Amino acid sequence: MQHEFEKRYTLENRVTEINGIQLYNCFVAGAQKILDNQALLNKINVFPVADADTGSNMASTMLSIVNNVNPQNSVKQTATAIADAALIGARGNSGIIFAQYLYGFSQEIGDVVHLTVKNFAESMQKAVKYAYDAIANPQEGTIISVIKDWANSIYNMKDSCDDFINILLNAFSMALESLKSTARWIATKAKSIVDAGAKGFVVFLEGMVEYFKSGLKTITINNSDIVETEWLDTFDHQNITFRYCTESLLSGENMSKEVISEMIKDLGDSMVVAGSTTKMRLHIHTDMPWVVMERIQKVGNIIYQKVEDMVMQNDIVANKKSNIGILTDSTCDLPEELLLKHHIQVVPLSIHFGKECYLDHLTIKSKPFIEKLYSYPELPTSAQPSLNEFINKYNYLTSHYDSVISSHIMECLSGTINGSRKAAEKVSEKTGKKISVVDTHSASSSLGLMLVRAAECIEQGMPHDEVVEKLKEWTRNSKMWVCCNTVKYAFKSGRLSNFKSFIVKCLGIMPTITIKPDGKPTLSDVSFSSRKSHDRVIESFKKFVKGNKIWNYAITHADNMEAVLYIQERIKEITGKSALYITDASPMITGKVGPKTISISVILE
Repeated sequence: MQHEFEKRYTLENRVTEINGIQLYNCFVAGAQKILDNQALLNKINVFPVADADTGSNMASTMLSIVNNVNPQNSVKQTATAIADAALIGARGNSGIIFAQYLYGFSQEIGDVVHLTVKNFAESMQKAVKYAYDAIANPQEGTIISVIKDWANSIYNMKDSCDDFINILLNAFSMALESLKSTARWIATKAKSIVDAGAKGFVVFLEGMVEYFKSGLKTITINNSDIVETEWLDTFDHQNITFRYCTESLLSGENMSKEVISEMIKDLGDSMVVAGSTTKMRLHIHTDMPWVVMERIQKVGNIIYQKVEDMVMQNDIVANKKSNIGILTDSTCDLPEELLLKHHIQVVPLSIHFGKECYLDHLTIKSKPFIEKLYSYPELPTSAQPSLNEFINKYNYLTSHYDSVISSHIMECLSGTINGSRKAAEKVSEKTGKKISVVDTHSASSSLGLMLVRAAECIEQGMPHDEVVEKLKEWTRNSKMWVCCNTVKYAFKSGRLSNFKSFIVKCLGIMPTITIKPDGKPTLSDVSFSSRKSHDRVIESFKKFVKGNKIWNYAITHADNMEAVLYIQERIKEITGKSALYITDASPMITGKVGPKTISISVILE
């Protein structure tokens, strides 16, 4: 019995060979199908974890091909450009496997201008090995199985058929059958659900066939936002073996897939390493993304990296706390347990030591950062998240929540909040969802405290607008002290006036920085020893809270736990309570104020 798709077509026009431009166009047609179906692919995404992103990941891979390839008449040149673009834009397991398959195709195709059915079939069949070799532990019943079955089907027909339309149509039927069989491999209550990556590949093939049946018409495509949508069932995050989905793109020379795989295989699962000796794509699920980046940095330059918290993603679906989402950046310095408890989403800033790039708090932690800070000849630089990073995060949040409230590091220290505002406006206009970006003139322990308090109010049922007003009120009723061991870092980063910094540096005294109501840091006190500095801050803390009831306080530090314990005990004597949390300061903050720095923040009731 013919499949419904097959019934729509008759074999009228034969296509026996194509050039590079036609090869590109058939890929664009497949890309359009992926973009049209990305929400569906997200919804059926349950393997290896139900993180609802396969459609978005494959769409990102496709858009990279569409936007970055300048097709040539030569099939070889175009295939190589397609493979390179796919590798650059690849996201997620399925996207990287597909990119590696295209890389294999480009390597095996030979230096040809025109592509025949036989050459196409042989190259696609040989490329299967490349895709399998990229995966540490290939799982049948996924995209890799459907790729293999489809490629074998084309290869088996190559000597009896020289028409692209005919061979692709028949192979598409085989791919459909292979796709159906993936359902039995997926452990879910919805037994009819097939593997999302495999479904994406079949959707792509459908677009290819439609292109050939259209008479090889030139394809144009409108860029589409990558959509985020939630899975239609819930999965226990305890089944997730590793917390962070970690990806990177490496650039270098003479890189080896085998060497990179060996370097990180002990750090997680779902590992895929794809690419060439000069460009390598990596995907792994791990609990230690910072260790992954530390190791692979030795073999190449990291030119792209992404880390996503799969436990958080699952918990938002299974145990959503409210209908208002919260977004911040990595300078909030909140411990992982509080971020997860209150479902606070974080967009990381990036940190650069020369060519080395890291995601703040995610791919570099406090102690390794401080070690590099001491040894590196120049101060690191930092960069705010891109507009697209904010847009993607707001798209994700508005697909789960009725509205969003966000707050970020103060504007005088970073342009992060401006990027967040611009993205919020775009996403709010598109979705109709309310997004409020509130400037609390804070960072580190102060910002973290406000976010936790806002989250608790939201969870207790406080409406959106009231929470926004409360954040503004807490800004007026809070204070943060920053005890530095040296003025060197604040001076070099331009966070304090040159004259004051110069005087303090010459005298060899230790500064205390506070934040003015407008969010600007100012030199508020100096001491000749760290203990004296801490004692004077404790006295200042005591005066600020005298006669007032405090909501809570928090302490962050840059490798100075001994001093933190001393301060904690003294403040506990004043308040009768322990800090809400004590944690490491983010590398980004540490780079601006220096090692051994301590931040103490308090909010009054």
